[in-house]
Amino acid sequence: MSTQQSQDVANQTGPICLTTMGRIIKEIEIEGKRAVALFERRPVYTYVRATLVAQCPRVSVDPPVRVVLGGQRVQIRELCLLNGKIEGLGFAADAVPLPDPGRVDGHTLDAIIGATTMEKWEIRLDLKAQTLGLEGLRRREFIEY
Repeated sequence: MSTQQSQDVANQTGPICLTTMGRIIKEIEIEGKRAVALFERRPVYTYVRATLVAQCPRVSVDPPVRVVLGGQRVQIRELCLLNGKIEGLGFAADAVPLPDPGRVDGHTLDAIIGATTMEKWEIRLDLKAQTLGLEGLRRREFIEY
């Protein structure tokens, strides 16, 4: 994480805390490490605890993108490329590294899986059953055009 990004994130007033219902929180794997992830449709980006992706390749975002995540302002100055697994099924994603992705519903989060990652891998949220549809990860074949 760049010094400027660390300062931008450090200027937040505490961890991000979301409290509405209708979320799916699941243990996944990021870069071979266990992680607690929130699957959420609203964020466009995927966010991940920086310590989990310390060795992952990074690219600068220039000019930076400003977002509000859980009521906190975040400047996105870089993205990392990570590998992960959900129920043993592999996926790759670009993500915003953060020192602390926050807490939700009593869970300390290591990642927030956003809309772009879920769209790429056809991950579907079944909020009523509190399950993930992982057909895209199982099939691993997509129609692009």
